[in-house]
Parts: sequence; structure tokens; C-alpha cells
Amino acid sequence: MSASKTNAMRILDGQHIQYNILSYDHQDGKIDGMNVAEKIERAPEMVFKTLVAHGKQNLFVFVIPVHKELDLKKAAKSAGEKKIEMLPVKDLQKYTGYIRGGCSPIGMKKLYPTFIDQPALELEAIVVSGGKIGTQLELSPHDLALIIQAQFTDLTHTA
Repeated sequence: MSASKTNAMRILDGQHIQYNILSYDHQDGKIDGMNVAEKIERAPEMVFKTLVAHGKQNLFVFVIPVHKELDLKKAAKSAGEKKIEMLPVKDLQKYTGYIRGGCSPIGMKKLYPTFIDQPALELEAIVVSGGKIGTQLELSPHDLALIIQAQFTDLTHTA
């Protein structure tokens, strides 16, 4: 278990926000959300992935449960854009400072407009990436929204 603090952890510490660090073994290469949820023994409803998309000129961040898919129409509406598209993975590090599988909504290079899927409000805690592969952070959705100035909105396809 790595004791080194990620940027996301330093930001939370600096704001005196309580969180738990959940580490998992990623040597098998299984770093998708569903596998991570299983490895950290949390329900997929609690584990959220961080997606980055772009509109006409701006980037937007969407934090949704790992077992759901981002509804691009709902996301565009939330962001006040006509249309948004996912940011190509090759551009992720350039804009966020993070790599795929270790992209935290906390501590990106810039504070992009961020939206968290509405069901997070019903949970006491949610889990997001800690800023590197193998590290997840469990914290209150309200604390997360506060630190990244996020809005809660409906973002996913209904099953």
C-alpha cells in the first residue's frame, strides 16, 4: 500500500475534508470501474468514474456510477452546450494531469465545470479515483461537490 499522497489527497487535506483511501492491486490490468468496485469491495452504485468531455470551447467533467453510461444529451444540457463529445484518451493527461484509470475529479490542472450524477446525493459516501491507478478515495458526495464546485444533475441513461 503506497503512502505517497496524491494531489487529490493534498487538496482534501488542505480543506480538512475527511476521506478514506482504498487501494487495490492493478497488476492484472483490470482497472475499469466494475473491476475496481469488486476489488475494493464496494457496490458499483457507490463507485464513480470521472469522464472528461468537450463542448464547443470548454471542457467538462462528469462523475457517474461505474455501472452506468453517460447520456451525452443530458450531459450537454447540464453543461449548457448544444453538443458534447468525449475527450480523446490521448488528450486526457494534457488537460487534466491525469491518465486513464487514474483520473480524479479532484486536483485537475484546471477547475473545469463539473457535474455529479444525481443519485450520489442519496449516498452517505461515494468512491472516486485518488489520482493514480490503484488508489481510490471514499468521501461524502457533498464534500466532493464542495471542493470541486460541482453541481448534481441527471447524467446517465436509465436502464
